[in-house]
Amino acid sequence: QVQLVESGGGLVQAGGSLRLSCAASERTFRTSAMGWFRQAPGKERDFVAAISKSGSNTGYADSVKGRFTISRDSAKTTVYLQMNSLKPEDTAVYYCAADENLSYGRLSYFPREYDYWGQGTQVTVSS
Repeated sequence: QVQLVESGGGLVQAGGSLRLSCAASERTFRTSAMGWFRQAPGKERDFVAAISKSGSNTGYADSVKGRFTISRDSAKTTVYLQMNSLKPEDTAVYYCAADENLSYGRLSYFPREYDYWGQGTQVTVSS
């Protein structure tokens, strides 16, 4: 059974940090490239960061480059999003997603490319 469970969201002041976690079922974790997206009220779901199946390749949206870091831990079958220097415009529901059977090293940047989604976790950054 495919399962993606996000955690780690919350309320933080501008300039602060949060670390999001996405716990995946073992099979999904081992066969999937992973990504983080976010969606603010009334807006589309936007790409934030992605990591390849092997973990050797990562990609970021320009708006978060240099502030956010995506990583994956094979022992825990968990993907992380470390978010530093948070800004009010980072406020959104953050979703973890899995793209199964993508070739090693490749990344996916669009929601339609992903096969599975978590339920989302709210991140609110106050000014």
